[in-house]
Parts: sequence; C-alpha cells; structure tokens
Amino acid sequence: MTRHGGGTARDIVLVGNEVDELGGVGRWQTFMARLFAERGHRVTVVGVAPAGSPFDLGEDPPFRTLTLHDARPPGRRPVRGLRGRIDPVARRREAVRERERREAAGRLTALLRESRPGAVVIVTQVWAMEWVALADTAGHTVIGMSHESFGTSRSSSRFARVKRYYKDVDRLLVLTREDADLWIGEGLNHVGFMPNPVPLEPGPPSPRTDKVVAAVGRLGYEKGYDLLLDAWAEVSPRHPGWRLRVHGSGPDEEALRRRCTALGLDGSVEWAGRTEDVAGALRRSSVFVLASRGEGFPLSLLEAMSRAVPCVAFDCAPGVREIVRHEEDGLLARPGDTAELARHLGRLLEDPGLRDGMGDRAYRNVRRFSPAAVTDRWEELFDLLER
Repeated sequence: MTRHGGGTARDIVLVGNEVDELGGVGRWQTFMARLFAERGHRVTVVGVAPAGSPFDLGEDPPFRTLTLHDARPPGRRPVRGLRGRIDPVARRREAVRERERREAAGRLTALLRESRPGAVVIVTQVWAMEWVALADTAGHTVIGMSHESFGTSRSSSRFARVKRYYKDVDRLLVLTREDADLWIGEGLNHVGFMPNPVPLEPGPPSPRTDKVVAAVGRLGYEKGYDLLLDAWAEVSPRHPGWRLRVHGSGPDEEALRRRCTALGLDGSVEWAGRTEDVAGALRRSSVFVLASRGEGFPLSLLEAMSRAVPCVAFDCAPGVREIVRHEEDGLLARPGDTAELARHLGRLLEDPGLRDGMGDRAYRNVRRFSPAAVTDRWEELFDLLER
C-alpha cells in the first residue's frame, strides 16, 4: 500500500508511559503521531497508564489511542531476606501485579496482530518497553528511544533499564550523534540518532519589542528555575523595565515564589502559569532563557527559535548545543554558572542589534529541524530497517 506522495503507508504504533501526559515526551509523541498521519500512515498512540496531568489532544485527532491499564500499575516491591521471599502476602501481591502486566501486554499484542505487514513499533520511553517486551512483536520492526542525554540517563535508574530492555530492539535512537557514540561505547552497537522536530507550525516571528525574557517549562528541580532566579537577581537591577515571564506550573512553584520574594524580585518576575498558546507567549517576548540542570533535545529552544527569539541556556546536554550555535544564534553558559548566565542575558537585554541579529539567524537556522525534514528521516529509517 502506498501513501500520499509515494512510499509505503505503514501501521505505526507509538508506545509511551501515557498517551497525553503534559511534558516534553508527551508533546513530542502527539506531534509525531500527527506528522505520520499526515503522510498517510495509520497511527496508534498507546499509553501504559492514564496521565496524571493530561493535555488536550484536540478535537478528532488523526490517530487512535489505547491505554493498557485503568490506573497506574504499582512497581515491584523489593524483597529482603528469606522471610520476604516466602511471605505469602508479598508473593500473592507480586503474582497479581505480574498477571495484570501480562494481561495489559496482551492488549498490546492484540493490537499488533491487527497491524499490516511492515508495521513499526516506536517505544518512546524505556518504562513502556517493559510492556512491549512482554507483548508479541514478531514480524514488526521495534525502535526504542531515549529522550534524554546520556549523562542524564547515566545518573538515573533508567540507564540500566535502557541497556537491559533495549539491547534486542531493531534500533535504539537517541537525540544526538554525541549521545549515540557514548551509548555505543557501552556496548550497544545498534544505536542511531534522531533530532526532535520544531513542534510549532510556521508563523510570524516576534518583533522583539517587548521587554520580556520568557521561560517555558515545568516548575520542577530539573528545569533549574531556582538557578534562573539567582541569575535574574543579578540581571534585574541593571536593566529596569525588563521582566522575566515564567510560563509553567509544577511541584516547586510555591518554593520558587518564596525564593523570588526573598530575592526581592516580585516586581520584575511574572508567574504566568501554564499556557496552551506557546507561540503567542514567545511572540510577546524578546529573549528566551533555559536554565535546566539536564535536558535531551529541548522543544522549548526549538519553539523560541522558530519565533525568531534568541536563546540563552546552560550548555547542559549535547542536544542544547546541537540546537543553539553559541555566539551565532544564541548564547550558552557553563552548566550551573548563574553568573555567566546573567552576563549573557545582560548582553542581549542591553544590545538590540545583537538581539535582532541572533534572533534572525535563529529563525533561519532552526529550519534544519523542520517537521518535514525530520519526518523524511523517520521514513528513510523505516525503509532501511525493513530491508
């Protein structure tokens, strides 16, 4: 079967932790599902569990959805000593957990058995791979993904699970060549890399006239908003009239607001909450800042650049420096160096010519990650793996 525009129309099944969880991977998963569907592929998005903080998939999305469990399944409880191994209550609990996991994997197997020859299973998160590993994927191409940097993965429990659960997939994809080389060094010789696409449709650039520095993301430890406030405490007194506008919500919001007050920044920091109009928020800003402690291939940088907004960021991952070219279309600071982050912000705030030049170059350079270009790369990979 051929798709519109030529090539093979496939069944594509994206399997993640949730179908519609608010966050970078969830947004990427939904966006790619739409891009694949627009190319004529038949797409299903599968989640292991319901989302805790769901986002709106929109009216009549062009893909099917399936959630394997009605509630988030419990994790395996550690068993300590002989007594733990023979405890009948613990053994029954583990037996129930395992039976429910296999029943859920059976629902995925049933879906895959309905798929046409040449189907592709894309596992977007390694936790979800635990269910894919239990399902019958015979005859289908399985692609595993890690949406974080090698360094971030290595510092978490996901590192061992990537090596365990992805070792036999047809291809493991990470976000940059640099990360792929590091995983190959761990003995995984089937690793490739695939960048994220710009997640916004082409639109008008920011005029860069508002005295606003924008930040977009979940208010959690990994995103480094505490570090951003420390940097802003150095920037704000030297640049009166400029505001830091934070778009997002999360578990650290109350603590961050208290820190903001303690630093005397209430007059120059605006807590704007979650927004469904990221493009509009970026068009109303002149600079974008990312102070994350760790990242993969941050969509927020792509979004800002697609609106001609120059970016200042911590160089915390290969994906960051893959997107932002230091001193060309943005500025990168050493990870955690709030003084350097503050200096870079200051340069852009006080120099409209620098701001405009970097913003215009960002608008041009980000096109290498256009949805069409990235989807082409995916389809080329599907053809390669089918041979």
